[in-house]
Amino acid sequence: MTPQRVSLITVGLADRAAARTFFARPASVEHGLSQSGVAFHQLQGAVLALFGRAELAADQGRAGADPGAGAVTLAQNLATAAEVDAAFAAALAAGGTAPKAPERVFRGGYSGDRADPDGHVREVAKNAFWPRGEDGSLTLP
Repeated sequence: MTPQRVSLITVGLADRAAARTFFARPASVEHGLSQSGVAFHQLQGAVLALFGRAELAADQGRAGADPGAGAVTLAQNLATAAEVDAAFAAALAAGGTAPKAPERVFRGGYSGDRADPDGHVREVAKNAFWPRGEDGSLTLP
C-alpha cells in the first residue's frame, strides 16, 4: 500500500460557479475537468474537487448536514478496492468511525469515508478514471 498522502481535496461550496471561475484562473491551476456536478482541477501531484455543500454532505454519508464554510474532504486514492478496505479497517481499528462504508460510487470507482475521533472526515478511494502514479500521485486525464 502507498504511504499516506493526500491525493484529492474536495471543497464543499455554496456557489460552485463562482468557485470554478476563481480556480480556473491561470495562476491557480493547470486545467480543469467537470464530471457529474463536480469540477476537478489539477494541482501538483494531487487534484482539487469543487462540490456543492449539500452534495458533499450526502457523499460523506451525512445527508441533510450543513458542513458549513469549512466543508472539506481529504482523500487518499489507492490502487485497488482491497487496499481501500484495508485502509478503512485500519482507521476504524484506530478509533475512527464510519460515516460511509466503502462502496461502488456513482462517479465510478470505490470509496468510503472514515472520521477521526474529532469527526474530521477523510475519504479513501480507488478512482476508476484517473491515472495514478507509482508514488500515489493523481493526474487528470
